[in-house]
Amino acid sequence: MIAAAGGLACILNDEYEMFRSSVRSFGESIADGYRQRALKDEFPRDVYAQLAAAGLIGLGVSEAHGGQGADHLAQGIAVEELARADFSAAYLVFSAASSGALLERSCRQAHELLPRYVRGEIVTCLGLTEPGSGSDAAAMRTAAKPVDGGWQLRGEKTSVTCVAEADYAVVFAKTEKGPTAFLVDLNDATVSRQRFQDPGARPLGRGSISLDGTFVPSERLLGEDGRGFQLVMNEFDFTRVLLGLMCVGIAERAIELTVDYTKERMTFGKPLSTNQGVTFPIVEHLTRLEAARWLCYRGLSLRMAGRPHTKEAAMIKWWVPQLAVRAIQDCIVLHGHVGFSDEMPLQAMLRDASSVLIGDGTAQIQKIIVAREVFGRDATGKQSTT
Repeated sequence: MIAAAGGLACILNDEYEMFRSSVRSFGESIADGYRQRALKDEFPRDVYAQLAAAGLIGLGVSEAHGGQGADHLAQGIAVEELARADFSAAYLVFSAASSGALLERSCRQAHELLPRYVRGEIVTCLGLTEPGSGSDAAAMRTAAKPVDGGWQLRGEKTSVTCVAEADYAVVFAKTEKGPTAFLVDLNDATVSRQRFQDPGARPLGRGSISLDGTFVPSERLLGEDGRGFQLVMNEFDFTRVLLGLMCVGIAERAIELTVDYTKERMTFGKPLSTNQGVTFPIVEHLTRLEAARWLCYRGLSLRMAGRPHTKEAAMIKWWVPQLAVRAIQDCIVLHGHVGFSDEMPLQAMLRDASSVLIGDGTAQIQKIIVAREVFGRDATGKQSTT
């Protein structure tokens, strides 16, 4: 178990570095298959099983439910290192970190479901976005009405990652008291799914869920009736930081590949890396990524200390994905024509990193969140945003 750190000054102690080394070694064991997996619409069941066997799916789940009981920083290190090797593998651990915490904190069936989740026997997904409401959470139309023994849900959720393979979805629907979270069995006959044709994160799959009078028993209401918005916003402050670290990891791996390539590639009788036009962009990207990493670690440190970190999480979400995309784009250019081919992993890295520009809120929404934290809510209007 990775214990909580006392503050930012000690977050990189030997225990964390040993854990980082362990996850990096695991990542190296699956890295060779990344490029081929990234080109297929096939859920990586074998990788998911390996992640579960290594304790990474249950990393943040308490030991009482079969997990590792690791703190937030350890979970951040895990997704950062895994993103170096396989972005989809990192996403599976990222998703488990969020869903595991949500289920453990708010699901009355946690004792039954979490051990199975930790063992990799089930997959979950998040159903929040709708065709007419993404960041505009107040426009949610999916509705839940009380019936005998539980609730009946009707509506559609879209932009749901892992939609084709998931067994359960955390679905947000409006009741008379407001947005509420439910754990929905996706194998119910009243549930239908559609997969989208996305260019990135293809092994995971993104799509929509339609609920046509789907029954959800009372014990699968998550948290309290009408308190779903508070649940998801608290998780966003965590997941946005994790996504930032995933972007740092994948971008730094692209840079490592590029450094190796430019040291070997001969042009005009000397290595490509002897040109400042090559080395200076790499230096600039590494500097920005290092700063981004520490902003992410600060966000996790604040969370571990129980202090507000909404502003830091939103800063990370608008800034770091852009850094990663630009870094990978430059790496592609420095590889020349070979960088434009799927024979190398750089194109897959670019597509995967680009998906984070939208997921969990766009840069525009994140800047609104930061501005509200700085200037006050009235400075940017009163619309409800996620």
